[in-house]
Amino acid sequence: MRPIQRQGMSVHKVPEMEVPVPLAMMIPEATTDDIEHLKRWYRMEDLSAPREDLLITLSLHSYVLKVGGQTILVDTCNGNDKTRSVPFADHLQTDYLKHLAAAGVTPEDVDVVMCTHLHCDHVGWNTRLEDGRWVPTFPNARYVFSKADYEHFVQEDAEPLHREAFVDSVLPIVEAGRADLVGPSHVLMQDIGDGVWIEDAAGHSPGCVMLRAGKGDEQFVFSGDVFHHPIQLVRPQLASFADFDPVRASAVRERLCQEVTDTPAIILPAHFCGASAGMIRTDGHGYKFEFVDG
Repeated sequence: MRPIQRQGMSVHKVPEMEVPVPLAMMIPEATTDDIEHLKRWYRMEDLSAPREDLLITLSLHSYVLKVGGQTILVDTCNGNDKTRSVPFADHLQTDYLKHLAAAGVTPEDVDVVMCTHLHCDHVGWNTRLEDGRWVPTFPNARYVFSKADYEHFVQEDAEPLHREAFVDSVLPIVEAGRADLVGPSHVLMQDIGDGVWIEDAAGHSPGCVMLRAGKGDEQFVFSGDVFHHPIQLVRPQLASFADFDPVRASAVRERLCQEVTDTPAIILPAHFCGASAGMIRTDGHGYKFEFVDG
């Protein structure tokens, strides 16, 4: 994705990795009919395999939002050197920081780290390993975490994979005094509707949020895991296996689609491949995603 500029704001995508996953596992209620409708407008994957064998690709990436002299990093992927109970994320050694540098940003440049939720693939680069300790990767930043998510994952009986990440990628930030635990509608800059603010999107996790930046319909919407894959535009009721509350997560997805469809709002999902960013448009069957690349 090339940088996107709107209203004095710019967005860069910072890739970490891509992961193939079975569609039947990731979005178990997706049907052959859904796939056929997706094929009409989505060309970034081979969708010819039978549903039960079809692999979809999830991109793991961050976004850098530059606005009003501030550099805001949205979500921080998996991180290096982390012990994880899933093989694809265990003890990674990726070039994430080089990709960040390619966007013209050093760790010291980041003013705010905004995690849309506290799942393992959204918090990992919050910290890096230094002399056997997990220290903040972005030493000058305030880290904005959902209070509801924090209160969920601080419990020792929370989902084990995400607890692993909480211990090495969230708690060290809190202990370093760099964390702001906030509720929905928290404002980062200016005001709701004209600035940079967060919005409740609870469902995928107990305290999941979206980050919105702009004025009126001219917005960037960092939707986190409201969407995992474009097939959820075909039928927003399609839940991910990872949703904490699938019914609520689907309602958030439908609400966002209804609000922004056929407007200039640019949606920046956390896991779409390719250009990743785009606008939601009406379609004869559900919605479709019109990718924007710069």
